[in-house]
Amino acid sequence: MVMGNKINKTTFSWALYDWANSAYATVVLAGFFPLFFKQYWSDATDAITSTFQLGLSNSIASTIIVILAPVLGAIADAGNLKKRLLLIFALLGILLSAGLYFIAEHQTFLALTFFILSAIGFSGSIIFYDALLVDVTEEKNYDLISSFGYALGYLGGGVLFAFDVYMTINPELFGFHDSAEAVKFSFLTVSIWWFIFSIPLFINVPEISNKNVKPKIGKSIIAGFKQLKRTFQEIKKLRMVLLFLIAYWLYIDGVDTIIRMAVDYGLSLGFNSADLITALLITQFVGFPAAIFFGYLANFIGAKNGILVAIFIYFVMSVWASQITAVSEFYILAVIIGLVQGGVQASSRSFYARIIPQKQSAEFFGFYNMLGKFAAVLGPVMMGGVAIFTQSSRLSILAVSILFILGGILLYFVNESKAKLMLIDYEQKIKEREHK
Repeated sequence: MVMGNKINKTTFSWALYDWANSAYATVVLAGFFPLFFKQYWSDATDAITSTFQLGLSNSIASTIIVILAPVLGAIADAGNLKKRLLLIFALLGILLSAGLYFIAEHQTFLALTFFILSAIGFSGSIIFYDALLVDVTEEKNYDLISSFGYALGYLGGGVLFAFDVYMTINPELFGFHDSAEAVKFSFLTVSIWWFIFSIPLFINVPEISNKNVKPKIGKSIIAGFKQLKRTFQEIKKLRMVLLFLIAYWLYIDGVDTIIRMAVDYGLSLGFNSADLITALLITQFVGFPAAIFFGYLANFIGAKNGILVAIFIYFVMSVWASQITAVSEFYILAVIIGLVQGGVQASSRSFYARIIPQKQSAEFFGFYNMLGKFAAVLGPVMMGGVAIFTQSSRLSILAVSILFILGGILLYFVNESKAKLMLIDYEQKIKEREHK
């Protein structure tokens, strides 16, 4: 195995969910939906308007997750329900992804509705998947296991996407009348892939239960809201956690916006769809070994320093992207982004897991995902809004660079040693309160 005895049946089964749900992230979220929406489902007469429609839909889905994430996380911790809630949201994403197959041409509203609901399922399931990291391995292995999950995700998403691309290029080999029918069928392949490769997690991954807590939904909801209220009141005591969350909110805004809007941006520049799909495949397959390497790098130089390196690279790439004129430059961007995309995500997750209370991991990862999705509320709308206001797609991508600057500055001031001391004090006060 890649990481020796750190990979066992439990950690591999956990990481395999990244392989499973990345089919949605790659084929639907980043790949075929933006492309197919613009060319098949959207009634918009110009590229800029359809960019705004897509950005707004991403933002609506993210807003709903913003509202739900911290509450759901608190409920999951209070009732030992991480795996159950992961299953519910995963099934929502799986079923609505399959539903895209049945939507006819020019049904803009229906396509966007199914997309929004499937994105909610995808994002919601990740809250509980991330929270299970603390249940499957020791703290010293967080960087490597988290990176291994992202690496599997890039490989799995890339493998299915490559198959679906081949299917759309050669639709007659698969019994389809045209490429449009093949693209629609690809949404079904995502659902099947996501469902099958999620099964090992539910069979092999344990959920470490809080003692003396029985998973009753009604009581869990009440306890969850109470726990959420307490966390809002006490998170000020974990100042380093709060500072990291604000930094994360800013820089992951830029990362998620580029993931969701890159294909749309390329279309707006006049690049053809085949070139853009090729660039996306490059990112996926470069991302696989790069994410694993980044895990070792973070173990060597520290997760925080690894994130700062990735943020700087993203900043340079976003500025350069606003100036590109040839598709060969788009390919180079795809390679460089592939080198850091999985790393910044994996290192952020593992760094955060170190500085939060393990017994409240789902609740705290609810906040983490809430801020991540709130970033995805602002980023796509900001990009679409700048494009509409200035009538320039180039300025819209340039605006994203500001988020990397601000996020990097704030992250620089996050001190992991202080964060752990604050965590010890926080957990001691929790214990004292429980004994009273």
